[in-house]
Amino acid sequence: MMETQQQTNYSRIAAAIDYINAHFKTQPGLEEVAEKISLSPFHFQRMFTEWAGVSPKKFLQYITVAQPKKC
Repeated sequence: MMETQQQTNYSRIAAAIDYINAHFKTQPGLEEVAEKISLSPFHFQRMFTEWAGVSPKKFLQYITVAQPKKC
């Protein structure tokens, strides 16, 4: 059972990362990303930080800065 929950959590965080990567130009908020993966903002932030090692906001900032400037 725990392995299944771990897989579900991993899938949710992977989906959140994909969503942030795809929408970084619009700077999606915590509520928007949490809604996309069917979690409350509180649980999403806690889970994301646990899995990614940084908060969703810090991750979004990193992605925004790391993206190459396109003409």
